[in-house]
Order: sequence, then structure tokens, then C-alpha cells
Amino acid sequence: MPKVTLEDAVVHYDRTGDGPALLLLHGTAASREQWAHLTERAKRRNTVLAPDFPGSGLTVDDGGPITIEALAAQAEAVLDHAGVDQAHVVGHSLGAVVAAHLAGTRADRVRKAVLHAAWPATDTRQDAEFRYWLDLLETGTFARMLPLMAFGPRYWEQATAESNEQLVKTLEPAIQPGTARQIEADRAVDLRPILGKIAARVLVLGSAHDRLITAEQQQELVATIPDARAAEIDAGHGAPAELPDEFARLVLDFLSAGT
Repeated sequence: MPKVTLEDAVVHYDRTGDGPALLLLHGTAASREQWAHLTERAKRRNTVLAPDFPGSGLTVDDGGPITIEALAAQAEAVLDHAGVDQAHVVGHSLGAVVAAHLAGTRADRVRKAVLHAAWPATDTRQDAEFRYWLDLLETGTFARMLPLMAFGPRYWEQATAESNEQLVKTLEPAIQPGTARQIEADRAVDLRPILGKIAARVLVLGSAHDRLITAEQQQELVATIPDARAAEIDAGHGAPAELPDEFARLVLDFLSAGT
């Protein structure tokens, strides 16, 4: 697996497929493995680069606070190491915030961007949610909350108590060691100074049943980013896992349109 060192971080990333570069940035508590399904679909026409953030997967650093600025710099370092001048960038949640920051501060590196479940700035309600997540991590019950937070009605219509319990057990060991540090980065998000500087064409992809990101926050992104359009998926916050085929279709259709 390729890796690149930037300051105190050794960032590991997957490189799969061949074609125009596609950089995938994962969400809080996840790792590059979040993108297995999209990578499988995209590798037929793209060189897919999927890094782990510090605290996730194989990436290591000094264990200090994580910032959006540092994550964006690491994402750019992956592009440099892979020999890529410009890439499409897709991010989910924390990864979408990082993708927006990269597009707003290094416009020359981003062709198109898909921001799923991004938000312009953390408000009081979201901060309360993130504090709750930290409490759940301390008590060891974070995994039990995840299906409630991440999935919409389509999941719950077909789930049983037994199947959901099995999912929770599957999620428990998958929660990444650096989750608390990533949540603290979520608490500090404020993209408002850079949203108007994004030059790339952007898809603001919202989830109809997202309890973490409001419709108003999605609308603010669309209104502030100069070349943005909106789309919605009938899922919860965790749409890449809940509806992987539909999520991949929306992303890849946008990236291929007009190119």
C-alpha cells in the first residue's frame, strides 16, 4: 500500500484502477474501507485514491488534535505522491468538509467535487450531538447509536431486532481508534470563509432522512458555492452504506457528465 509522510503524519492510501483520478475521503469513525463499493464501481474508469485519516486504518501521527486544514493538506499530499495534478474529489460527512476545504483553498487541484452530508459550520445543535457521541464512546455504546443516526426508513422497514443487533456487533470492532479526535474536528468546522472560493463544479448531495445535517445547511452550501447543484438520496446520514448502489450511481453520473 502506498504511503506519504507529511509533517508528523504517515498517510496510507489505496490506489486502484486506471483513468482520471478520483480522491475519496471518508467520514468520522470510518476508514478508507468505507469506499469499497464505490471503488469497485469507479475503478473501471478512474484511478481511485482512498486515504485513511489519522486515527483510522493504517495512518499514524503524533496523536494530537486533528484539524480540517491538516486533513486537506494530507489529501493534497496523497495527490502529489500519486503524481496527480488534478482529481475529482468525493467526501462523506467529515470527508466532505475536507473535500470542500481542499476545493476552496487549492482550486487548481479539484476538477469536480461531490459533498455528501457536508455542512458549512457546526452549530449549537450539532455540537450537542457531537458531545453526545463522545459520551457514548466513553461508555462503549457508540456502535448502538450508529444505525439510529445513520440509516433512514428504508433500512428500518426491512430490519428486524435480530438483524440490527447483528449489525451493531459488526460495527463495534470497526469503530476506528481515532474516532474521538475526529469528532473534535467535527466540532470545530467552519467552512464559511472559503465556500465562495470554490471554483470546481460541485454536487451537494443530501440525504432525505439525515438527522445530523439539516436541509437549511445543505441549502446554504448550494447558495454559497459558486457552481453548485443539489441532489438528494432517500437515505439517512450513512447513505454510502445504506444505499451503496444508488449512492455510487449519483456520484459517478455527476462526475462523468460533460467530461
